[in-house]
Amino acid sequence: MRVIAGTAGGLTLTTVPGVATRPTLDRVRESLFAILAPRLTGARVLDLYAGTGALGIEALSRGALSCQFVDAEERALRVLRENLERTRLGGAADVRRLRLPGGLAALEGDAPYDLALIDPPYAEAPWDALLDGLRALLARDGLAVCEHASRLPVGPRPGFESLRVVKYGQTSVSILRRDGG
Repeated sequence: MRVIAGTAGGLTLTTVPGVATRPTLDRVRESLFAILAPRLTGARVLDLYAGTGALGIEALSRGALSCQFVDAEERALRVLRENLERTRLGGAADVRRLRLPGGLAALEGDAPYDLALIDPPYAEAPWDALLDGLRALLARDGLAVCEHASRLPVGPRPGFESLRVVKYGQTSVSILRRDGG
């Protein structure tokens, strides 16, 4: 797994040992960030269920101002910190160990975020609770980018407008925009 583009483009990222963490495939990240490119420069990003940090690191590498990385697993956070050091993007990052979705409330003091990248374990994804809590953290018109199993759709949800769903075989990415209210 590697950073696709930007200041850290081409650098290899360490993965979390075992099967508990499922990194987003390079081709999915490449396509996703082509879609998000106009919104990245200067964005404040939230990477939930961060795992290796590949999504947030890609955002930072492509011009995001900052990224708050959140994961509950210490093993994943160790790998994430190593990846931030390797890419030299740690100065724009904050790493928190929180269990989600309940831990979202602990992030309210750092809000608003322009972009939330959400990649929970597919079988455990509590989308209703995540999006309910995330609505208070996102800026008006902020985006929630939700990676999920294609067979388990995410949208529409109260407080969000579904902008786009992109399918990559068994994986889909739903892009939702927080409503202005």
